[in-house]
Amino acid sequence: MQRTPRGVVRKLDRGGARADPGNRSGGRAAGRARLARRGAGPDDDWRARPRGGRGVSSGTGVPVWVVLPTYDEAENITSMLAALTRVFDTNSIDGTVLVVDDGSPDGTADLADRFAQGDDRVRVLRRTLKEGLGPAYRAGFRLALDAGAARIVEMDCDFSHDPAALPALVSAADDADLVIGSRYVSGGGVIRWGLVRRIISRGGCLYAQAVLGLPIRDLTGGFKCFRREVLEAIPLDEVAAAGYGFQVEMTYRAVLLGFRVTEVPIVFSERVHGVSKMHRRIVIEAATLVPRLRLRLGRTGRRARRPIPSE
Repeated sequence: MQRTPRGVVRKLDRGGARADPGNRSGGRAAGRARLARRGAGPDDDWRARPRGGRGVSSGTGVPVWVVLPTYDEAENITSMLAALTRVFDTNSIDGTVLVVDDGSPDGTADLADRFAQGDDRVRVLRRTLKEGLGPAYRAGFRLALDAGAARIVEMDCDFSHDPAALPALVSAADDADLVIGSRYVSGGGVIRWGLVRRIISRGGCLYAQAVLGLPIRDLTGGFKCFRREVLEAIPLDEVAAAGYGFQVEMTYRAVLLGFRVTEVPIVFSERVHGVSKMHRRIVIEAATLVPRLRLRLGRTGRRARRPIPSE
């Protein structure tokens, strides 16, 4: 029977309070040192207005940012921003949405800027190069951390991830360091997928589980909530994956560092508008990345792993 690595739970047990996570000063000190080097980069245009000191928080008083990478999402961006801000309002989440646009030629960033003019909970980071999902998220994570976010959420802009599921992920982060919205735990699922897409997705997760030795069922999922300590401890500049392998790498690094990871069920829906970014090159990158991660990070990660207090 495969042993569950420290820091991993299959599904969140909401029955009891979380124990004191203990001293994480080593990871936090390293994170603070990296913060001094963080920035949007010479080719990035940080479009945001001052918030006048107004905090962003969930119902428990912690700052929450949603990082939303975009490329040619003009058909979705306005509706997504409206949906997210409604979720903030109806769930007492005084949150921020950070749109990270990789130079979309269809005017996605212009539409996001137009929305932001009427709602200061929306900010836009314009990047001039289309570098992929990983670099876009890393740039967004850095800015969210610099702004003081305590919870950082990543999700897709095409409504594959339901904005209504956001409060459940943020709430679950009270009891875990990384929360994964999972298609493959009880209560989760996918809709509007053909058989081939289902086989590729589920097979990719099982492959990554076997190679990396992790019991997490949805390693390729892209709807996540990080506590800031996780992103401070992970050396973002060393994260190699640019495509969807980024999701596997970030989760694997979090587990190796000893952070508590849990999965909550979500239903993933295929996009209705726009063109899917999934293609053969991304699948190949993810498949080849997994064994390289095990070879490159396995030993270092075991030395770096911090114990998780018993509950």
